[in-house]
Amino acid sequence: MTTLENRTHALAMTSEAEVTAVREVLLAAGLLGETVRYTFFAPEEPTKDEVLGGGETDRRFRVVLLDIATGRSWDVVVSVSSSSVVGSRELDPPRDGQPPIIDTEFEMIEDILNAAPEWLAALASRGIEPASVRAVPLSAGVYDYPDEAGRRIVRAFGFRQDHAKDHPWAHPIDGLVAYVDLTARSVDRVVDTGAVPVPETTGNFDDPEVQGPPLELKPIEITQPEGRSFTVEDGRVRWGRWDLRIGFNEREGLTLHQIAFDDRPICYRASVAEMVVPYADPAPVRFWQNYFDCGEYMFARYADSLQLGCDCLGDILYTDAVVADDLGNPRTIQNAICMHEEDYGVAWKHSDMFTGSRETRRQRRLVISFFTPIGNYDYGFYWYLYLDGTIELECKATGIVFTSGTPGEYATEIAPGLGAPFHQHLFSARLDMTVDGPRNAVEEVEAARVPIGEQNPYGNAFRRSVTRLSRESDAQRDANAATARVWHIVNPEKRNALGQEVGYVLHPTGQPTLLADGASSIAGRATFATKALWVTRYAHDQRYPAGDFVNQNPGGAGLPAWVQADRPVDGEDIVVWHTFGLTHFPRPEDWPVMPVDYTGFVLKPAGFFDRNPALDVPATTAKHCH
Repeated sequence: MTTLENRTHALAMTSEAEVTAVREVLLAAGLLGETVRYTFFAPEEPTKDEVLGGGETDRRFRVVLLDIATGRSWDVVVSVSSSSVVGSRELDPPRDGQPPIIDTEFEMIEDILNAAPEWLAALASRGIEPASVRAVPLSAGVYDYPDEAGRRIVRAFGFRQDHAKDHPWAHPIDGLVAYVDLTARSVDRVVDTGAVPVPETTGNFDDPEVQGPPLELKPIEITQPEGRSFTVEDGRVRWGRWDLRIGFNEREGLTLHQIAFDDRPICYRASVAEMVVPYADPAPVRFWQNYFDCGEYMFARYADSLQLGCDCLGDILYTDAVVADDLGNPRTIQNAICMHEEDYGVAWKHSDMFTGSRETRRQRRLVISFFTPIGNYDYGFYWYLYLDGTIELECKATGIVFTSGTPGEYATEIAPGLGAPFHQHLFSARLDMTVDGPRNAVEEVEAARVPIGEQNPYGNAFRRSVTRLSRESDAQRDANAATARVWHIVNPEKRNALGQEVGYVLHPTGQPTLLADGASSIAGRATFATKALWVTRYAHDQRYPAGDFVNQNPGGAGLPAWVQADRPVDGEDIVVWHTFGLTHFPRPEDWPVMPVDYTGFVLKPAGFFDRNPALDVPATTAKHCH
C-alpha cells in the first residue's frame, strides 16, 4: 500500500499518494478493468459539522467510472483512511444522465467520423479532405429523440485545418453535424443542410504578419522589497485580518473554505459550482449547442500551469493541484493556483477644510486565481480579498469565439464570411454562508420611490424597501438594476454596536439570466440559470445546481428538485446560489482572439463591523507620497 503523506486538516488538498491509493482500492475491489476509465475524481469532503468539530475525519474521494466498451457507469466513494470502498451504485442513464465527456473520447472522435460513409460523402461534396478536418465531440443535450435515451451520445462539428499550426476555428464546415454513439463508436446520423462556403480568413493570431509590429511599451515591474504579506501553510492562507483555506478539484476548480476576518466567520465554502454556455442560433445543425463546462467536461482538469510575468505579475506564490487522469493515475498541474497582492488605488481619503488634515490610505487586495482552457474558450477565476472586508469574484472570458459559416440574424460577421453565434456565459456561485455563525437569513433590499404627498411635498424622497426571504419558495429572485436590488445575508442572532443585525451584502451585476424560452430543453436542464438568486437549506449532498450528472440529464435535477421541499431559510444554516454572467453578441474586435471580458459579483460587509475596518491600514511610507 502506498504510504500517504501526512494530512493535517480535513480539507487539505489532494496529494499524488492519495490518488494512487484510491486506484489501488478500486483495483482490489475489482472495479477497474482494461476498458474502465475515470470520468470524475475529487475529494468527498466531510460534512460541515465534522469539519467544524475539529476531530479526525475519514479521508474520502468520489470517483465516477465508465466502461467505454459497454457504456455502464458507477458512482463510487473510496475511503483512503480505511482503504475500502464505502459506497457504490451503478448509474441509470435515462434517469441519472451520463458521466462527463473525457479525453479518451475526444481522441477517438475523428476515427469514428472517418469510418462513417455519410460523413465522408458530406465532406467529399464540399471538396474537403477528411485528413484536414479537426472534429470535437460536443455535449448532446436532451431532445425529443427517443432512440438516444440511455445511450452515450455526442454531436460533432468539423473545422478545416490547413496546416499543423493553423487554427481551425477560422474554417468551420457549416451546414453539417454528426450524431455519434460513443459506446458503439458509430455515427447515428449525419445532418447535412447543404454546403456553405468555408471561410478562408486566417485565425492565426500568433502569426507575426497578423499581429503586425509590436508596440513599444516600457517594462512594468512590481516589487515587494520586504516580501509577501501573506503566508500559506498546508492550504491555510493568512493575510492581514483574513484567514481561509484553499482547495481544488476538477469540476469546480479553485474552492475557498472557512473564510474569516478577524477570527469572525463569513463563508464556510465558496466555489463556482456550474456554468452553462447556451447558444442562440436555432439552425437545424446548431439548435442543440448548450455546454455545461463544469458538469459535462470537468473543465478544471485542463487548468493551465501559470507562468510568472505572463499570467501573474509581482511577488507570486504558486500552488500545484493534483487530479486523476482517465486511467486513475495522478497528474499534477504545476502552478495551477496563483496567489499575490495587488495595489488597488485609494482605500479611503479625506482633506478637511476645518482641521487642515489630509489623510490617504492605499487599498490592497489578495488575489487567488486559476485559468483553464476548454475547447475554444479560456476562463480565468479571480477571488479578491480586500483590506476593508470586501470579497469579490471576477471571471474572465477570453480565447476564441465559437464560429460558423453563416453570419445572419443570430450571429455576427466577425471576419469575411465568418460568423460568431450569439450566446451567454452563465455561472452559478455556491456560497455556503456563515456570517458570524451558522444561522443566517437573506433580505432583499432595494430602493423605492416615495410619491409626492403630505410626507414628501417636494418629491425628493426615496426609501429602502426590505423583504425577508422566509422559505425556499420565496427565495428564487431576479436581479433588478433599476431599483439597485441587492441581497443582505444577515445573522439574526448577532448585533453590531448600533443594534443592527450583522451582515454581508451580495451585489449582483444585474445582467440577464438565461434568455432561452422557459419551455426549452436548456431551461429545463439549466433551471438554476433562470434566476439570479436561490437560497436553500444546507444539505451536505446538494453541491451542484444542475445536479450531480449533467451530461444528457433530462432536467429537473439540482436546485429545482431541492426547493420542492420548501424548507425554511430564515435564521437557518443556508446556502446562497448566485447566477451571474455575460450575454455575448460578438464583435469584429473579438477576432481572431478575444480580449478579456469580465463578469462577477461582490460581497461587502453591511453592519458586520461597527466602523470602517480599514482604519488600521498604515499610511504609505514611500518618499513620493510626501
